[in-house]
Amino acid sequence: MSPTFSSLDIRNYRIYAAGAFISNIGTWMGRVAQDWLVLTELTNHSSSALGIVTGLQFLPFLLLAPWAGMIADRYPKRRILAITQTSLALSSLALGVLVVSGAAELWMVYGIALFTGVATAVDNPARQTFVSEMVPRDRLANAVSLNSASFNAGRLVGPGVAGLTIAAFGTGWTLMLNTLTFVAVLLALASMRPSELRPAPALARGRGAIREGVAYVRSRPDIQLVMVLVFVLGTFGMNFQITTALMATKEFGKGPQEYGLLGSIMAIGSLTAALLSARRARPRLRILLLALVGFTIASGLAAMAPSYLLFALALVPVGLTALTALTTANAMVQISVDPAMRGRVMALYMAIFMGGTPLGAPLIGWIGDVWGPRWTIGIGTIAIAITLVVVSVWMARHENVQVTYESQRRPRIRIRTLPQPQVSEPVPEAAR
Repeated sequence: MSPTFSSLDIRNYRIYAAGAFISNIGTWMGRVAQDWLVLTELTNHSSSALGIVTGLQFLPFLLLAPWAGMIADRYPKRRILAITQTSLALSSLALGVLVVSGAAELWMVYGIALFTGVATAVDNPARQTFVSEMVPRDRLANAVSLNSASFNAGRLVGPGVAGLTIAAFGTGWTLMLNTLTFVAVLLALASMRPSELRPAPALARGRGAIREGVAYVRSRPDIQLVMVLVFVLGTFGMNFQITTALMATKEFGKGPQEYGLLGSIMAIGSLTAALLSARRARPRLRILLLALVGFTIASGLAAMAPSYLLFALALVPVGLTALTALTTANAMVQISVDPAMRGRVMALYMAIFMGGTPLGAPLIGWIGDVWGPRWTIGIGTIAIAITLVVVSVWMARHENVQVTYESQRRPRIRIRTLPQPQVSEPVPEAAR
C-alpha cells in the first residue's frame, strides 16, 4: 500500500471512507443547489440573504461546541454519527420536497439551514475524532488527510454534477438526490466491525467536563496559536460558498453550470493538497504558516482576476493552499491532544474554525452588496495577511519558538519559549 493511502489497508476505515466519499459528493451537490435556490430563485441575487443562510448553518458550531464535544467524549461515536447523518438526510429531503412542490420560501430555507447546522455541530466532533478509533496513532495524520481528500474529491465531482442536474431537472431534484447519498454512509457505519475499533476511554458522567476541556486548551499555547490562525482563515478566507457564487453570477454573469464548475476547479487544488498531506509523517507549524502565506497571495490574485477563466484558474492554488493549512492544523491538534480530551478539544477547534462564519458570512454578504463581489475575497486576503504579520512579530519576540514532539509513542506538540527550565529528558525530534 502506498504511504499516501496506507490507512485504507484497515478494513473499517476503508468501508467508512467509501461511504463518506459518496456522501461528500451529495453534500456538495446540496450546497450548490441551496445557494442557487437562494441567490436566483428566492431573491434577486441577494448576497445578504446568502450570507444569512450560511451564517445560520454555522451558528450552532459556535453555540453548541462545548456540549457537542462532551457528547463525542461520552457516547459511542458510531451511534452519534448514525443519528446525525439521518437528521441531515431528513433536512435535505424536507428542503427538496418544498422546492419540488413550489412551496419553498426564504424563511423556510433559513429554518432548515439552522436545523442542518445543529445536526452538523453535533456530527462534526464525533466524525473528526472517530478517525482515531479506526486507525492506530501512527496512521492518524494520514487518515485525517485522506478524509480531507475524500471531502475534496466530492467537491471535485459534486458541484459540477449539481450544475448539470440543476440545469436539467431543477434545484429541488438535486436536493432529493443529495438525500439518497446519505444512505451510503449509514450503510458503511452499519457494516463496520465494532471489535476492531479502538474507542477512547468514555467520559464519566458528572459536572465540570466542559470546563475541563476549556481549561485544557487554555494550558496549551500551541493549540491556541493554531486556533487563532484557523479562526481568521475560517471567518474571512473560507467563504467560498458566498464568494464564488457572487463572482460567477454578479461579476461574470454566468449560469449554474459555470458556477458549479468553479467548485470542481477549486477541488483540484484541494484534493492535491490533501493527498500531499497524506504523505507527510507529521504536521509542522512551518508548513501551516507557509500555506497561509500562499493562500494570501493566491486569493489576492483571484480577487483581481479580470475574466471568468483567470478567476477559475486562480482557484486551483487557492484550494491547494487552503487545504494544506487546514489539514496541517487539524492533524497538529488531533495528534497532540490527550485521547480522553479529544472530543472536547476538537469541538472547540471546529467552533473556532466554523463558529466565526455566523459573524463573517453576513459581513461578507453585506460587503458584496455594498462594495462588490471582488471585495468579498479581498477582505479575507487582507485579514489573513495582517494576522500573519502579527503572528510573525509574536514569534520573533519569543525566542526559540518550537513545535516539539516529546516522545515517539505519544507525541505531544507544545510551544516552548526562552527563558525556560532545562528539561531532564531528551527530545528525540523537533520541528521549528
